Amino acid sequence: MARVLIIDDDEGMSYTLSSMVCEYGHQAESAHNLKEGLNKAISEPFDVVFLDVIMPDGNGLTLLPEILKTPSKPEVIIITGSGDPDGAEIAIRTGAWDYLQKPFSRQEMLLPLQRALQYREVQRKKKPSLLLKRDNLVGESTSFRRCLDLAGTAAQSDTSVLITGETGTGKELVALAIHNNSSRRSKSFVIVDCATLPGTLVESVLFGHEKGAFTNADRAHEGLVLQANGGTLFLDEVGELPLSVQKAFLRVLQERRFRPVGGQKELQSDFRLITATNRDLSQMVDEGTFRQDLLYRIGSLVINLPPLRERRKDIRELAMHFMNRFCKRYKMEPKGFSPELIEGLTTYNWPGNVRELENCMNSLLTTAGDDPTLFSKHLPLSIRVQVTRDSVRKEETPLPEPKTDQGQSSILTKFKDYREKGLAEIEQIYLRDLLSLAQGQIKEACRISGLSQSRLYALLKKHQVKGFPN
Repeated sequence: MARVLIIDDDEGMSYTLSSMVCEYGHQAESAHNLKEGLNKAISEPFDVVFLDVIMPDGNGLTLLPEILKTPSKPEVIIITGSGDPDGAEIAIRTGAWDYLQKPFSRQEMLLPLQRALQYREVQRKKKPSLLLKRDNLVGESTSFRRCLDLAGTAAQSDTSVLITGETGTGKELVALAIHNNSSRRSKSFVIVDCATLPGTLVESVLFGHEKGAFTNADRAHEGLVLQANGGTLFLDEVGELPLSVQKAFLRVLQERRFRPVGGQKELQSDFRLITATNRDLSQMVDEGTFRQDLLYRIGSLVINLPPLRERRKDIRELAMHFMNRFCKRYKMEPKGFSPELIEGLTTYNWPGNVRELENCMNSLLTTAGDDPTLFSKHLPLSIRVQVTRDSVRKEETPLPEPKTDQGQSSILTKFKDYREKGLAEIEQIYLRDLLSLAQGQIKEACRISGLSQSRLYALLKKHQVKGFPN
């Protein structure tokens, strides 16, 4: 018998779902606001949670990460009366099992519940997941932990893995962690940077060549595919692989056999393939610059690394990690962080992601020298300027001009009304800036502003400011 929690302020919907759950031999509990729902999810074990989006005390999507982290780690099915493609994407990317738009039929309600329970039963019978040796993979945010869990799963098999994400998010580190935790860890981890492969010699670099195969080929050369025999072949920036080579490489993936340039016989290589890209390969398929059949082959398991701006709670830990590493390298004593520095690091958007943060910490230590504490003054100038600009209100509101009527004396409202109107305008500006800085994350907005969720939602509603997912 499974236990199901229904978090919905619509009592009729709660009753319908509860009846369906009980009819199929399971137990149902209901909560009519987010606070009550989270408390129940924390204190009691549940297998599945039905979670409404628009609730009296906030947006259900903001509660989704918290529910997924509760001890029983339930599957969450989002239900909403105001379906929104962006909200659906946020839900699925955050880890929801499904996203249902009201009104829905009984079968539409029942099928995802049955599938979620079936999945949990399979998971219970599986062997415990591999505890990933993380090496330099630092962070505990929900989105990053989910990527590490997928990496641990990938390490237990030989399936092809595609790692996606912006430049600097750590794709190579994740690939290396998969290799180091796999049965192939004692063999080579061969890196191929597809973006730097010489155009006319791509096949020679990958597959090798025989002596005399082309001008200046004065000796035979072993290709990277053969060097990866028994180990892992990592194709970084695979989207840069020329179309002509994509076709040849597809056959290598299918048969694990290839012919060196100028060679007469085929060679074999037993390698495990991991690829990475910062490009949209599906869009490239539509544009005809990437083969669809190759995308199917390399993307058996996809790990999408989040940008650093979406895992702000990891920034301090990452900064400490890099600080300790560089202090050790430069034989320096570890340094303290001023609160202003932490504030600057966590509010900056990090377009270069973890790699940019690493370079920033290196620069910080160089600038600080023997100073025992790192201050925002030590930050690179470009970052200090951007942080300062972001802290300044983007939209200045001029004072209203006095109302006059053909030279007559100014007509003013009562002071109380005038003050309330000005305060409302200031609050609107603040709320818009807050939404921008928090990147649409309600918890981050509450942390920055010091407001409770209920108070923040009340102000957003009062001033008709939109920005969080509904």
